[in-house]
Amino acid sequence: MELSDLSLNPIDHLPLAGMATVGAEGQAIAGKAGALSYAALEEAVGRTAGWLGSMGFAPGSRIASWLAKGKLACILPLAAPRAGLIHVPINPLLKRAQVAHILSDSGAALLIGTGARLAALEPGDVPHECRTIADDAALAGAQASAALPPSGAGPDTLAAILYTSGSTGRPKGVMLSHANLWLGAVSVAEYLRLTPADRVLGVLPFSFDYGQNQLLSTWAAGGTVVPLDYLTARDVVKAVEREEITTLAGVPPLWVQLTEADWPAETAGRLRRITNSGGALTKALIGRLAALFPNADIYPMYGLTEAFRSTYLPPELVATHPESMGRAIPHAEILVCRPDGSLTADDEPGELVHCGPLVAQGYWNDPVRTAERFRPAPPSSSYDGVAVWSGDTVRRDSEGLLYFVGREDAMIKSAGNRISPTEVEEAAQSVAGVAEAVALGVSDARLGQAVVLLVRVTQEGALDALRESLKKELPNFMIPSDIRVVEAFPRNANGKIDRVLVAQDWRMLAGESVA
Repeated sequence: MELSDLSLNPIDHLPLAGMATVGAEGQAIAGKAGALSYAALEEAVGRTAGWLGSMGFAPGSRIASWLAKGKLACILPLAAPRAGLIHVPINPLLKRAQVAHILSDSGAALLIGTGARLAALEPGDVPHECRTIADDAALAGAQASAALPPSGAGPDTLAAILYTSGSTGRPKGVMLSHANLWLGAVSVAEYLRLTPADRVLGVLPFSFDYGQNQLLSTWAAGGTVVPLDYLTARDVVKAVEREEITTLAGVPPLWVQLTEADWPAETAGRLRRITNSGGALTKALIGRLAALFPNADIYPMYGLTEAFRSTYLPPELVATHPESMGRAIPHAEILVCRPDGSLTADDEPGELVHCGPLVAQGYWNDPVRTAERFRPAPPSSSYDGVAVWSGDTVRRDSEGLLYFVGREDAMIKSAGNRISPTEVEEAAQSVAGVAEAVALGVSDARLGQAVVLLVRVTQEGALDALRESLKKELPNFMIPSDIRVVEAFPRNANGKIDRVLVAQDWRMLAGESVA
């Protein structure tokens, strides 16, 4: 299959693309989730699509999944679009309040989840028009259904909605087309130089664009994915050895854990490729990774869910340019622009603007925030239409390499997760006696950033109630590592909390830690 033809194919063609590369008996999935050849994957996708299609949903209905990394979690990203539906994967780490928001916001017609996760939901969490079904029942239904062939969907047909946190408000759903997912898979397979011999350990959640692409890019290359839900770094080490893994994707906190783990030299030597996104690698961490995995190429990457992935640094430049974001990935055009849309000069800071076919279709049911981020491409772009104006300030050197300068918004990035301060603050302020709250991201050697919560309380017992409520309502990665009480927050001229001053002086403002 020629690269020039790939943009014409729906994402649900991927099993056939794999078969064209390695044959029907080539292994698409391996590991404890169970093995599937490419032929078996094609049949499973077809039968699952047939089962979904038999349920009477209108075309374009949203199908949510809240699953562990079993076969069904691997199949649904292809099966739902094949049935003319839109897949909405939900992060397994989220708790009922966040799941309820995603179900309501997406207008999901069906939620497929593990029995334990479905049992954790409370009355009112699932909209009355949304059915629920356990994963084992879904697998049984799919097995008994007739298979649908690959769809004839157009490249711009919506295939998935991935929810990502913003700096304000609740998570927003990024709308991704067949072309977005297909070209993202092809792009990554190309620049990572994936081959049918590669075995990729899928440690990242499939609800993340980076995690889901572990599946899609591997299948585009005809390789094998080994899904893994892990608890400790030792679990990853064992899986690399047991499954003869060649490729591992991670975020900086995971790499910190893995470099501290006990790696037999032969096991570490198996890895041929490690990729990083969700935060920058430090020079020191790059050095530790290079020493621990002597046979592995290191691929630092920068991405936006709104445009999947933007840049990567080729392994041959990592040693000489360790602080660079690299250059545009295939099928992406990356510009550095002034506020008026003109291109910056070399080493002049500007906004990173992502143009081209990887740009998503905007935020689901949110025209206001869509208009803020998705705007007409600048005149210097080779592409017409909409671009993603990232809000990130970068600079481009004389060699065309990009360097990150700063982030416009207030997002907290902790352990590879994007956390909305507003979401944490709203959860805190829902507790009786908590009058005001400000969540901050502070530097942390292991997490990248840790969440610190400053609160003003008005009644006794509020702190104990706050701690208990946050544990119940927030996923673990959102729970503050430190809660501190303030007597008053500084205000700006409009009477609002001056967040810039709070961020600068939070240690002076806050009292003793009460977390």
